[in-house]
Amino acid sequence: MAQTQSTVNLQDPKYYINRELSWLRFNERVLEEAQDKRHPILERWKFATIFTTNLDEFFMIRVAGFKEQIDAEIVTHTPDGLTPREQLEKIYRLLHPMIASHSKTILEEIVPELRKKGVRFRNYQTLTDNQQEYVHKFFRNQVFPILTPLAIDPTHPFPKFRNLGLNLLVELREPFRKTGHKIAVVPLPGILPRYLYFNHHRKYDLILLEQIVEEHIDMLFPNMKIINISQFRITRNTDLDISEAEADDLLKMIEKEIRNQKHGEVIRLEVSDSMSESSRKTLVDIMKLHPNDLYVVKGMLGLDALKSLSDVIENPDIKDSPFVAAIPPALLNKSNIFEAIRKRDILLHHPYDSFYPIIELIKEAAKDPAVLAIKQTLYRTSGKSPIVAALKEAVANGKQVTALIELKARFNEETNIVWARELETAGATVIYGVMGLKTHCKVLQIVRKEKDDVVLYSHLSTGNYNETTAKIYTDLGLLTANRAIGEDLSELFNVLTGYSRQTGWRKIYIAPINMRQRCLELIEECIKYHTAEVPSRIRIVMNSLLDTEMIYQLYRASVAGVKIDLVIRGICSLIPGIKQVSENITVRSIVGRFLEHSRIYYFEYNGIVNLYSGSADWMPRNLNKRVEVMFPLDDDLVKQQTMDILDTMFKDNEKARILSPDGTYRKVDKLNTDSKELFSAQDYFLTFSQQRQRAVENVPFNQLQP
Repeated sequence: MAQTQSTVNLQDPKYYINRELSWLRFNERVLEEAQDKRHPILERWKFATIFTTNLDEFFMIRVAGFKEQIDAEIVTHTPDGLTPREQLEKIYRLLHPMIASHSKTILEEIVPELRKKGVRFRNYQTLTDNQQEYVHKFFRNQVFPILTPLAIDPTHPFPKFRNLGLNLLVELREPFRKTGHKIAVVPLPGILPRYLYFNHHRKYDLILLEQIVEEHIDMLFPNMKIINISQFRITRNTDLDISEAEADDLLKMIEKEIRNQKHGEVIRLEVSDSMSESSRKTLVDIMKLHPNDLYVVKGMLGLDALKSLSDVIENPDIKDSPFVAAIPPALLNKSNIFEAIRKRDILLHHPYDSFYPIIELIKEAAKDPAVLAIKQTLYRTSGKSPIVAALKEAVANGKQVTALIELKARFNEETNIVWARELETAGATVIYGVMGLKTHCKVLQIVRKEKDDVVLYSHLSTGNYNETTAKIYTDLGLLTANRAIGEDLSELFNVLTGYSRQTGWRKIYIAPINMRQRCLELIEECIKYHTAEVPSRIRIVMNSLLDTEMIYQLYRASVAGVKIDLVIRGICSLIPGIKQVSENITVRSIVGRFLEHSRIYYFEYNGIVNLYSGSADWMPRNLNKRVEVMFPLDDDLVKQQTMDILDTMFKDNEKARILSPDGTYRKVDKLNTDSKELFSAQDYFLTFSQQRQRAVENVPFNQLQP
C-alpha cells in the first residue's frame, strides 16, 4: 500500500490560487472565444456579450462584498493569504487591461467583420431618408414622451439611477454665455428597445437607442447650446441581505429585499471615452467612488442589452450550425416513458440529448390516473415554464404535488416568487427550503401505482429544470426506477419539507450531511490502495474547485502517486504541476459553444470504479451551506456512457486550456505541437448526437418534439 509522505506544508498559502483572480481568468477565457477567428462572427459577438454579463454579476456580488468587508475593517485572510483590500487591488490591476482588450476586440475586429457580413451599426446621418424618417417618428411617438432629463446641480438631489441602466450625460450652457457649463442626465428607460434595425435581403442596418436620443437632444433642451454628450452606466450592490431566522414570511422578506437592492450602493462607474475629465470627476465625487471604480470604455456600453442580436439576425452563414437534440434510443418505440425507465436506467447528456423527455415525463405524470404524487425541486426555471404548467395541471387532476422552490436562487428570485404564488394558488404544496441552507439539488420523484405495488420514478440531474438553458448548458441527468434511490429521495423530501433528521442513506449522498465525508473517504481509498501494479486514479469534472479541505486531500493523493485529471470550467484554487506537491495533477478548462455545467466524480482503486454525478461543485458553500445530491451511476451501460464522456473531454485539444503552475491557462493546441489534428469534445458530442438522431428521425417519439 502506498504511503503519503511529504515534508511540504500542504496548507501553505502559496499552494492556493485566489478565488476572484481565478474567476477573472475564466472570464478572460470567454473573451478569448470572442477573439477566436475560427468562430462565426455572430458567435464571437455572443461571447463578447457573455463576457460583459459575467462581469456585471461579478461586480454586483463579489466586488460589492469586498467593499462591504473593507468598510467593516475586516482583514481576514483567504487560503491564499490575501486580505479583502489586497484582493480588490489585484482585481483592479487585472481588470482594467482586460476591459480595454474587450473594447478593442469589439471595435477593431468584431464590428468591422459584422459590417463585411452585412450587419452594420449606423449613426443617424448614414441612414437612408426613409430610415431617418422612421427613426424620427419612433423618437417623437415612443421615446420622447418617456424621457425625463434631470439637472445635476446643488438644487437637485442626485437621482437614483437604475442598476446597469444606460444614461446620457449632457454638458450644456446658456447660448448667450461662453462659460458656466451645466450638466444634465437623460436616463434611457429599460422598457425601450436598445436598438432599431432595418432588414433588407439579409442586410441589417442597426442604430442604437443612445444615438437616436443624441440626434434629437435639442428637443430635450430647447434654446440651450449642447457642448458634449457622453454615456455612463452604474453597477450597484445587489446581494440580498436576508436573515431567515428573523423572517416571519420568507417570501415577503425576499420581495422586500429585491425592492431594496435596486437602490444598493454604487460600486462601479463605466463612462464612454468621450466624457470630459471634469464630468468624470463630478460623477466619481457625487457617487463617492474610488478612482479605481471608474472604467473608461471605448465604444458601446452595456453590451449585455445587445445580446439579443443573435436572435434578430437571420443569417445562418454567420452563426453556428443549428442542431436538433437527439432522443436517447432507450426512450424510443415505447408505449410510454414509464415503461422505458422501468426497464433500465437512462442517462441524458444535454444539450446533445433533448430535454424534451423530462418535460414529457412530467406532462405524462400529470395526466396518468396511476400517478399518485409528484415531488420536485425548482432552483432556476424558465419564464414560461412548461414544467410549472404541468405541475398545475397535475394538481387539477387530483395529484399530490409538492414543489420546493428556492427563493434565494441568485438573479432568479423574482421569477421564483411568481412561480411559488402560482403553484400555491393552484393548490400545490409549496416549500421554500431548509432554514439556513439553499436547496440547490435538482431532483424529481413520481409516485405511481402499478398493480399491487407503488413504483418510484426518479430524475436526478446536474442542471436546472429549465428547457431554455438545457439547450446551451452541458448537463447530465439520470432517469431511474431504482427502488433504493427512490426511497432515498422520499427521505430527502421529508428532510426538505418537514422536521426529518435523516442521516442514513442507501445510495445517494447529501450535502451538508455526508457528501463531503464520502468524497474524502473515496480520495483516502485511492491513496490507501494505490500501487505501481494496481494504480489508483481520480478523474473529476465540475464547475469550480475551491474547498481547501478537498484540495488538500487531492494534494495528498498526488504526493502518494495517484494520477488525478480534472476538468474545472471556472474557478480553480488548486495549483497543478508543483514539484513534490501536485506533479500528478492536471487541470483543464473547456470553454466553447456550450457552457460546461456537468459534474462527474470518478474514483478508481483496487480494481474498483466508483462513479457519481451530482449538483455540487467542491466549494465551501456547496458542501456546507447548500442541500446538494451526489448520486451513483451504477448501471453498466450508464457507467460506460459516462466514462466515454470523460475520455472524450480529456482528449479535447481545441477548446481545452491547461492550467500552469504559475496560475495562467494555455490552450492545449499551442502546447502540444506534435498534435496533427484538432479535436473538440463538444463538436464530437454534437456530431455523434446528430448521427444518432438521423438514424431514428422517423420514430413516433421524435415527432412529438415541440
